Amino acid sequence: MHDPALNLSPSPGDEVKTTTCYMCACRCGIKVWLQDGKIRYIQGNREHPVNQGVLCAKGASGIMQHYSPARLRKPLLRVGERGAGEFREIEWDEALDLAASWLKPIRARNPDEFAFFTGRDQSQALTGWWAQQFGTVNYAAHGGFCSVNMAAGGLYSIGGSFWEFGEPDWEHTQYLMLWGVAEDHDSNPIKLGLGKLKARGAKIVAVNPVRSGYGAIADEWIGIRPGTDGLFAFALAHELLRMDRIDLDYLVRYANAHWLVIDQPGGADDGLFARDAAGNALCWNTHTHAATDANAIDMSPAVVGEYVLADGRKARPVFQLIADRYLDPQYSPDAVSERCGIPADSIRRIARELAEAAFDSKLELPIAWTDSWGREHATMEGRPVSMHAMRGISAHSNGFHTCRALHLLQLLLGALDAPGSFRYQPPFPKPIPPANRPGKARKPDGVLDAAPLGFVHGPEDLVVDEHGQPRRIDHAYSWAYPLSAHGMMHTVIRNAWAGDPYKIDTLLMFMANMSWNSAMNTGETMRWLTDKDEAGEYKIPRIIYSDAYASEMVAYADLVLPDTTYLERFDAISLLDRPISDADAASDAIRHPIFDPATQLDEDGRPRDVRGFQSALIELGARIGLPGLVNEDGSPKYRDYADYIVRHERAPGVGLLAGWRGEDGAQQGKGAPNPDQLQRYIEHGGFWHAPIPQSARYYKMANRDYLQWAQRFGFVPNDQPIVLQLYSETLQKFRLAAQGHGALQPPAEHRQRVATYFDPLPIWYEPFEHDQTSRTTFPLNAVTQRPMFMYHAWGSQNAWLRQITARNYLYLHPQTGAAHGIADEDWIEVTSHHGRITVQAKFAGNVQPDTVWTWNAIGKRKGAWRLAKDAPEGEQGFLLNHLISDVTPKGDYANADPVTGQAAWFDLRVSIRKADAQADQSAPQFAPLQFKPADERPLRYGAGFRRRNKEATR
Repeated sequence: MHDPALNLSPSPGDEVKTTTCYMCACRCGIKVWLQDGKIRYIQGNREHPVNQGVLCAKGASGIMQHYSPARLRKPLLRVGERGAGEFREIEWDEALDLAASWLKPIRARNPDEFAFFTGRDQSQALTGWWAQQFGTVNYAAHGGFCSVNMAAGGLYSIGGSFWEFGEPDWEHTQYLMLWGVAEDHDSNPIKLGLGKLKARGAKIVAVNPVRSGYGAIADEWIGIRPGTDGLFAFALAHELLRMDRIDLDYLVRYANAHWLVIDQPGGADDGLFARDAAGNALCWNTHTHAATDANAIDMSPAVVGEYVLADGRKARPVFQLIADRYLDPQYSPDAVSERCGIPADSIRRIARELAEAAFDSKLELPIAWTDSWGREHATMEGRPVSMHAMRGISAHSNGFHTCRALHLLQLLLGALDAPGSFRYQPPFPKPIPPANRPGKARKPDGVLDAAPLGFVHGPEDLVVDEHGQPRRIDHAYSWAYPLSAHGMMHTVIRNAWAGDPYKIDTLLMFMANMSWNSAMNTGETMRWLTDKDEAGEYKIPRIIYSDAYASEMVAYADLVLPDTTYLERFDAISLLDRPISDADAASDAIRHPIFDPATQLDEDGRPRDVRGFQSALIELGARIGLPGLVNEDGSPKYRDYADYIVRHERAPGVGLLAGWRGEDGAQQGKGAPNPDQLQRYIEHGGFWHAPIPQSARYYKMANRDYLQWAQRFGFVPNDQPIVLQLYSETLQKFRLAAQGHGALQPPAEHRQRVATYFDPLPIWYEPFEHDQTSRTTFPLNAVTQRPMFMYHAWGSQNAWLRQITARNYLYLHPQTGAAHGIADEDWIEVTSHHGRITVQAKFAGNVQPDTVWTWNAIGKRKGAWRLAKDAPEGEQGFLLNHLISDVTPKGDYANADPVTGQAAWFDLRVSIRKADAQADQSAPQFAPLQFKPADERPLRYGAGFRRRNKEATR
């Protein structure tokens, strides 16, 4: 007898290629194992800086994303009524010729008649530049209904932000607060980091009305009432100030706590910083008893008191204003406890714990460094308190100021880019606000004078006409939503339908499922997309849409440009876009074609004729003749997107990728285009990684080594320190305009709004849907969360991920069910001021009793995504979107933050009751889309590999 020969380490395949995952925004490195030319296995890349080999369920299931039955096969031209999903297949030349014939006349007469809005495309460095070449102001990506509050709140305060642009110091933090963090963004790095914290006993506190994912492993869960996080943060600040447990040295050295603010009520300069003749901010020098340059060193600036300037004006330091406001009893733990749903004693205890972790730990790293003023430091002093925040903070109508409140809390503790605290990731921090302003004028060649998206520095940067009315179709950068740095994608379709402020001709959208889960006011959005005028013409004349899959939005297009899967194209994960850096290094990456799409047959065995949207866009631009996309003789400047990635320069030496630049590939950051650049990336695992010098890794806003390093890479314009802004003069400029000062003032209907919400210090106010009437009629908050195992709509068509969850419930606390006469798994009616849905309830103890919740984007419209006609996603699955209005209950503004225009998804208030009749299907239901029916046979994958392996071992 002999033991059988066993292969204890079988190879996952016969070939392996490295690239970047696209199953969420994490952008992890993956190894794609092939066998017989098909995907055998997807594995995390241990060498990749983002995930270090860790891979989640989404990433592993990318196999079924690539082989999805819902993949589009060829360009489509609508033949039936818009919304029915009736098309005929056409060739690419016909599709691009048709698109060019629509767009070329628009550019000739008025580029703003073209609106270009993209969803989760991860290539905004191209799409924004393309819109600039076209000359339209009407461009934005998905951030306006996702994260603009987070980005703007941070970039106008600290020169960086939460989300994927910074990270806790996982190696040193002793106390982590997660604010409104779900598991869908940056999930693998966060999981790696949480593992480190748990291993060494650091405390994790999760602030969220729902306890799932990260909150489930937290040491403490704060089940806060939605929309009150800012109040909680102010109560913590109140306690820190009351106890005098703040880092005043940090506030003076790195922030504007000592800057003098003019106190001239009613004056045109009230609330602005006192400045000298050269424009330098002033502080009060207690040694000389005079105002002096606030950025000078070796002095003792006053941080409290009132002072008289040489010209007789009164002024107070920023810190005095902070103390006056947040020491007010209205922000005491006892005052905010009931509103937040947090015991006052818990608030006081958490404030003490924050202070103890920050100040009593005595953390110091033995790393010498030099600050921006030339002072040498032998060590780096730590403040091991970290915070991280996401959509639960951002997606409220008070979210901008709540984000700023969290940054105030960090700054009071000195816990920003100090060892143990929240850390910037390159290319952040940026000057405050960043220098790039939104484009609004066209050059003689029709190109916009700057990219359509940017950062407003004052009223002069708004994109409004001579009467102060919006010039953009989404009303971004108008007096109604001045700091809308990501645009307002959620307002585009209503405004285009209404012709407000004007009619557009063509709407181009990419990966933006606006007729379904990316719509606020879903039913109305479908109506706007199909509504006709008195002449029988569609009110939105033409819609071009690009997607890889037969989503709900495809049915509403006149022309469909089929995209590839993420394994069939080049992509640039660029430092000009949404970088994948970590706090200790700058990084970027690529995707590259593992497969030629022409070789990847559809489910019927037919070849697919699809193109990466970026390449299609570049060819379309050349056909139109856009300046940046054609040579002087009119020939195309770029062959495709890969050629553009390599040869395009945003500025001399600055391209989409920072690695292997220069003709010989020896330069990084800046350098001439390298024709072999993409090959170098492929050879190095698909990514580039440049470590920051050790002396430059903390205090980046005022670390000389870091700022000089960042300047060489083009991240900052110079090596001057970036002063953190506790008090925002930009906001005060708008408030002064609303009070009647300056050459540019808001129209009368917006004055009170601007004056109220453009407070230079963080404020808290009730979310717009949470007024007393709404709280009485609709007593419950309703929120959605994205599950760790799915991402947006395209994940919940995935055959493997659907085995985890194929339908959703409305989860409510058992006490809430009992109070409303509802039993576990009853069908119930859920009503908002806007609409009503019928769903199945399920009891869960992981939610605070005043809130109900569900998973987002599970529910599908029948006929979409090539799911079976009786798929649970369409039968029992549902969206809370049907209850969310795109306008406020008063109907006067978009249902959005008044500062940034961020969609206020999480302001939703509802009532619930047991359904009158026995139900077994969610409502509302809509007519099934007329896409090709799904194959009723089970979708299987891998049987061929098993047969082959058996035959090989016989």
